[in-house]
Amino acid sequence: MSEVSPAAEPRRLILFDLDGTLIDSEPGITACLGYAFAQIGAELPPREVLRSWIGPPFRQTFPSVLGDDTERIDLAIGHYRDRFVDVGWSEHAVYEGIPQLIDALAARKHALAIVTTKPRLQAQPIIDHHPFGAAFTRLYGPDSAHAHRSKAEMIAEALSDFGARPEHTVMIGDRHFDIEGALANEVHAIGVAWGFGSVEELLDAGAEAIVHSPAELSALLEQGTTPAFT
Repeated sequence: MSEVSPAAEPRRLILFDLDGTLIDSEPGITACLGYAFAQIGAELPPREVLRSWIGPPFRQTFPSVLGDDTERIDLAIGHYRDRFVDVGWSEHAVYEGIPQLIDALAARKHALAIVTTKPRLQAQPIIDHHPFGAAFTRLYGPDSAHAHRSKAEMIAEALSDFGARPEHTVMIGDRHFDIEGALANEVHAIGVAWGFGSVEELLDAGAEAIVHSPAELSALLEQGTTPAFT
């Protein structure tokens, strides 16, 4: 990924979530969860529960099944990470139309970045694996020094790094965390309906618009039908 050039003033800053927005990561995540829970002798929750775990940190979701046993939770997360680093990172699919969307936004000289709660060490190989990943100037995600970073904190950091005004910035994601993080920074928020959250969840969180395909998102951004692009 390239570094931010202080001499280049981007037209707008467009922030994307990763899981459920750019990629369908369910196969790899659920396989890694299955491995992790088997290693600690815990019963894996049903698919609808596992889907709800895609997005928020596991330290927030695992206690609903494993209780407050922090040692067991840490073991499960460690097993999850072992399999993810080995093979899980590659078990995903890019949503149809995403590469074309990113290419079009980059061609219009928008500044693009990813804001994800997936650890940077897990997210970076995914982004580097796809040609469209080169369009993203920066990747914001938790690291060893900041393991519990919220979407709001990372969006604030992106605004500072790019010197972007909130009214000229938009956050795009599939879960309420994305919308709430955007609104906490007075950034425009667009929800995508193809991910792991529901339209109701996104609207309840305060999304300004909901799109049902990357093509619809591209049209929305290009035509200026949301205040962020007037």
